[in-house]
Amino acid sequence: MHKIILTLSILLSTMWASAQPDTTVYHERWRPQVHFSPKAHWTNDPNGMVYSNGTYHLFFQYFPGGTTWGPMHWGHTISKDLIHWQEQPVALYPDSLGYIFSGSAVADVHNTSGFGKGGKTPLVAIYTNHDPKGEHDGKNDFQNQSIAYSLDEGKTWTKYSGNPVLKNPGIRDFRDPKVNWVETVKKWIMTLATQDHITFFSSPDLKNWTKESEFGKTLGAHGGVWECPDLLAFDHQGKKVWVLIVNINPGGPNKGSATQYFTGDFDGHTFTPGDSITKWIDYGADEYAGITWSNTGKRHVFLGWMSNWMYANEVPTKTWRNAMTIPRELSLVKENGHFYVSSLPVKELQASATTVSRRTNLKANGDVYMCTAPLYLTMKADELKDFAMSFHYGAGAELVIGFDKASNTWFIDRTTAGEHCFNKEFAARHTAPRIATGKGLELTLVVDETSVEMFADHGVITMTDIFFPNAPLQKISITADKELLIRQWQLSKLKSIWK
Repeated sequence: MHKIILTLSILLSTMWASAQPDTTVYHERWRPQVHFSPKAHWTNDPNGMVYSNGTYHLFFQYFPGGTTWGPMHWGHTISKDLIHWQEQPVALYPDSLGYIFSGSAVADVHNTSGFGKGGKTPLVAIYTNHDPKGEHDGKNDFQNQSIAYSLDEGKTWTKYSGNPVLKNPGIRDFRDPKVNWVETVKKWIMTLATQDHITFFSSPDLKNWTKESEFGKTLGAHGGVWECPDLLAFDHQGKKVWVLIVNINPGGPNKGSATQYFTGDFDGHTFTPGDSITKWIDYGADEYAGITWSNTGKRHVFLGWMSNWMYANEVPTKTWRNAMTIPRELSLVKENGHFYVSSLPVKELQASATTVSRRTNLKANGDVYMCTAPLYLTMKADELKDFAMSFHYGAGAELVIGFDKASNTWFIDRTTAGEHCFNKEFAARHTAPRIATGKGLELTLVVDETSVEMFADHGVITMTDIFFPNAPLQKISITADKELLIRQWQLSKLKSIWK
């Protein structure tokens, strides 16, 4: 059957001024323009995400001594709008108890910890101390949980003299504490990754912890160690539904690192799953260690690390390595009698967008010429059919996104999207099963210089992939085996978040 090519005559509004990349900070080759990345050096997991007095704090795993993984610190950046970031001095340094691994932070508004003074609400960080010597010596108790507090909105931190507050009972992987206040039991609940399952602990004061229960030894994906969990409560039609997020490495749906989740009930002691389905927050290769900001009320804002442990140390950037995803708003939907998490870019991103094309009832009959990345694209159709959307980067390089009706799968193909020789697993086609049952097409794309985030079926399916093109984005083309009528099309140019 002849393929029909959709053409929308949108002029190419902006191109790179030269084939030579700008080398100024935040504008180096392959630097993300709408995603947070540190000014220099290595980063991985987002940590300590807390909202306080109008400011979003993002801490992150950081090695200030190089561009590959090393002794972990907590880097720190702040934002008023989740989009524009101001990097701060390193917040937490390694100490006699070890490196500063992943964790969380809370606003202790009731001063349960007693750290507050003069009416100031303490921010309390809960993190894993990783003792490299203990690991080297073959011990099993080299990861323990510690706390630190700040009384100046995260500018400076004091480590608690009684650290560690939760000692390892002899479990090799005992880390990444995510702490939330659960009002029904009026306690802090710690969700902790323990080897290939989750252990819940409770505390009245963030200092003294009691084991409550375990979850997950026989449910979910178990291709690798469980890491970076999170526990959230959603209101759905008058009912409280809990979501337990668990990151896993390896064992993702498209190899390597990924974020799975479970839906069910949590009574303050035990998590009870509502079904046995293995669900994924993101099916792409490059979202990992994702968790949510605390102290945001009923709003759940999620952020992940935009890379994969298969190749994170090898990607071809020079002065920095790795970035974060776009912050995403999570909600709960029901499909086929099961709850699923929907993810969509936070609404704040729209403030950086300028619409360059808005069309209706477009027939598939030609090429689409468009402005360069970064961009924000939404597309709707009354009937979902086979299609492939190609992003052309010159010299034959292209990134392809689309839907295959025969297999009922969404896909991102970065096989020919740019450099990939740094790792044999990188050049690949990634797929995600369609979960929604509606007839229509609803798609949102955020395309940065070196990444794409796809939100399909109102975010029930999300896919994130990075890539490294050697030329600027030049055009988009859409092909379809059958005539595809696009009812709504809106293309927006995103402004760089860096001055």
